[in-house]
Amino acid sequence: MPPPFVIPIFIAHQGCPHQCLFCNQRSITGAPEGMVTADEVRETIRTQVAWPRRHPEAPVQVAFYGGSFTGLPMARQRELLGAAQPFLASGQVRELRLSTRPDYVTPEIAGFLREQGVGVVELGAQSLDDRVLGASGRGHSVAQVRTAVACLKEAGIQVGLQLMLGLPGDSTPTALASGRAAAALDPDMVRLYPCLVISGSPLAELYRQGQYQPLSLSRAVALAGRLWSIFNGHGISVVRMGLQPSSSLEKTVLAGPYHPAFGELVLSRLFFNQVRAELSTRSSQQSHRLCLAKADESIYRGKGNANVKRLVALGLLEGVETVFSASQPRQSVVLTPVD
Repeated sequence: MPPPFVIPIFIAHQGCPHQCLFCNQRSITGAPEGMVTADEVRETIRTQVAWPRRHPEAPVQVAFYGGSFTGLPMARQRELLGAAQPFLASGQVRELRLSTRPDYVTPEIAGFLREQGVGVVELGAQSLDDRVLGASGRGHSVAQVRTAVACLKEAGIQVGLQLMLGLPGDSTPTALASGRAAAALDPDMVRLYPCLVISGSPLAELYRQGQYQPLSLSRAVALAGRLWSIFNGHGISVVRMGLQPSSSLEKTVLAGPYHPAFGELVLSRLFFNQVRAELSTRSSQQSHRLCLAKADESIYRGKGNANVKRLVALGLLEGVETVFSASQPRQSVVLTPVD
């Protein structure tokens, strides 16, 4: 089954009771000011379900992005979710998706969301370290993250966790411990975002005063790779790494590890380590064939063919023929001797 076809509805910063240090959500999403109406939601869904799609059999999700959906007044939640009900009833939309804060989820709210056809809720946990949460002005605790996950699972809703790397007060050990704690909650998916200094955010002022230093791009990539490995080892899908690129975001990033292809940088580093480890086991006295998935060619090569150049410099590609196969599973490495 192909991945869902997602129809995004942006409610930037609505329902959110806190000003986190790192946040200027309008810059991040590029969403216009003003409250989206039920009529606009219906028209957006009606228009997009009619679009030709590469995979028409893919399930359709309507996703309310930004803000903290369950922090909205209940009448407002009913208005927005109600606009999607005819499309759920007709089968044109499979399920709804939204994001919210952990402290705005209760058993009653989870039950209400499930009744309205919500199948996925992403929680902006950001960290599972109370000291880091406090330093970042999040306004919720790790205990509330655990409670929210349990409530949603009990209601039969899939859970996503959003984690942020390089927050104030964070470190590599605390980030890795946070990742292990998040994996122990067994979410259905995870998103990893490096903390950026965004113009107009409180963090921007701390950065100007020299009180906050963001991660370098190389450190952020390395840390994201280690966290990816933790979740992958638990069978938990990391569905995104890095913020969605936009012209609005790029204009407002003052500092930090921003890259429009951050996720590919992480996967490329991981794949390089995997290939290097495999090549290091071979006998240099015999020729070998290195078979990789065709879809992995770009992450194997790396930006500017950097990974291949490093493997050559290490002497690991001498006597090795590299083959890319369309039938080989992604992120698999097969090294065979050649007679």
